[in-house]
Amino acid sequence: MNNLNSVYAEKIASEYAQKPVSKLVSLKKLDKKAKLPSQVFAFTFGIFGALILGVGMCLCMGQIGQGLPMAMPLGVAVGATGIAMVCVNYPIYKKLLEKGKKKYAFEIMELAKEITAENA
Repeated sequence: MNNLNSVYAEKIASEYAQKPVSKLVSLKKLDKKAKLPSQVFAFTFGIFGALILGVGMCLCMGQIGQGLPMAMPLGVAVGATGIAMVCVNYPIYKKLLEKGKKKYAFEIMELAKEITAENA
C-alpha cells in the first residue's frame, strides 16, 4: 500500500514539476512570434476588404439601398474601395512579415546555430 501511495505521489509531483524547454520548441515559438502579427493583420484586413467589396456589389445590384437615387455610383465607389483594400493587402503583409523577421532575426539565428552545433 505504501508503494502505491509513493508512485501516486510521484506521478502528481511530476505533473507540477517544471519541465525543461527544448531549444527547438523555443525556436518554433520565436518563429511564430515573428510571423503572427503580419498574419493576423492580413486575415483581418482581407476580410474587411472583401466585406466592403460585397457591400458595394449589393449596392450596385440593388439588393440594399433600393430607395437611394445614387445607389449605383455609391456601390461602385464602395466596391472600388474594397478592391483597393484587397489589392494592397498582400504588399502590406509582406512588409509586416519582413519587419517581424528582422526584429527576431538575431535571436532566431543564434538559437538555430546552437541547435545545429549540438546535432553536429
